[in-house]
Amino acid sequence: MREGRWWRIGWRNLGRNRRRSIVTASALAIGYFSVVLMVGLLKGLVAEMVDNGTGIVTGQVQVHADDYLPDKEVYATIGGRDGADVAALVATLEADPDVAAATPRVYGGGLVSTGTATGAALFLGVDPEREPRVSRLMQSLVRGRQPVAGAYEVLIGSELARTLEAEPGDEIVVVAPAIDGSLGNDLFVVAGVFHTGLVDLDRAFALFPLDVLQSLIALPPSRVHEIAARVPDPWLAAEAAARLAAELERGSLPVAAESWMTLRPEMVEYANLSEAMEWVLMVIVFAMAIFGVANTMLMATFERRYEFALLRALGTTPGAVVRSVLYEAVALGAIALAAGAAITLPVLVWWYHAPPSVAWLFGETTLSGALMRPVLRVEYPWLMGVAAAAALFGTAVLAALYPAVRAARVAPADTLSGR
Repeated sequence: MREGRWWRIGWRNLGRNRRRSIVTASALAIGYFSVVLMVGLLKGLVAEMVDNGTGIVTGQVQVHADDYLPDKEVYATIGGRDGADVAALVATLEADPDVAAATPRVYGGGLVSTGTATGAALFLGVDPEREPRVSRLMQSLVRGRQPVAGAYEVLIGSELARTLEAEPGDEIVVVAPAIDGSLGNDLFVVAGVFHTGLVDLDRAFALFPLDVLQSLIALPPSRVHEIAARVPDPWLAAEAAARLAAELERGSLPVAAESWMTLRPEMVEYANLSEAMEWVLMVIVFAMAIFGVANTMLMATFERRYEFALLRALGTTPGAVVRSVLYEAVALGAIALAAGAAITLPVLVWWYHAPPSVAWLFGETTLSGALMRPVLRVEYPWLMGVAAAAALFGTAVLAALYPAVRAARVAPADTLSGR
């Protein structure tokens, strides 16, 4: 019998009990919708965590002296005491096809005081023009403005501003140990206050123009601690870091290029755990669906036992009976997949472009050290969509396999005689 005839038989058999077929197909379609949507939400959660964990300060790729991490000593600058051509290094990073922007940074630490209050802070020297292209820290202003290159101005976190009782326009004293053994100190004006939602960052960070902080801690312009780069797709950062490391090895500078996956391993672990949970979720949903489909197919084959007995009496082989039942299951799976895709795709598109806010339920929170926005973000799970479609058909066929074998084993004489 040609394949087209088997398909026609499968479609025809679904119409014998349309209500039961619709209920079973709906269950499979809802299972498909649930798996794809839940996986999209899990991927959105991971994407939100990675975007915020790398986008606020860290960056997706960092280049620094090979002995800078993990201690982050103020002396361990790129190129050592001789420094390096910072502009050339930045140009090298930005020449990579996956790197959108790069910026140099200098780190320090010390005390900030308004006269009535004093607090410890981590100093970060940035290029006011380049830094906003790499991180969102300077874009988190809630009061004031960004500092200007060359000006003795500082941008402080909201928690630090509360401790110091400082507002934009106020003067603060900054004291920091310099690399030459002296004690750098000067008077700065608070240009603005930023708020990221990460309490530790808002409490500890103070941003200075790069050249001003270098002067404060006695670093020449050629010495920086780090060059951070932004990679629009964070999952390409490891490849970009490997290319940059190979490119920089051609020079004489002992530097390391590392991606956020090396710098923030806890986020990678969470992403891997989330991916594992996606497959577990699919197995659970379709394993439960298998019993419903099997029950439907058992009922369908039991009601048609006289038909199968007659077919066997007329010479139909057991394999042909099995095939007719399996084609019915495949037709059921096709209907379920079409319905599931018709429901899932519009919901995903709407959710992707207009993620609903849950700010009414909870405010700012963190996950693996990354700030999470109060929105339910969803990503397109293309791979899982294909895998779930295959699982749907597999569920339908596996659930029909036992009823098909039972139908093929019907004894024609006993069944037709009513025994």
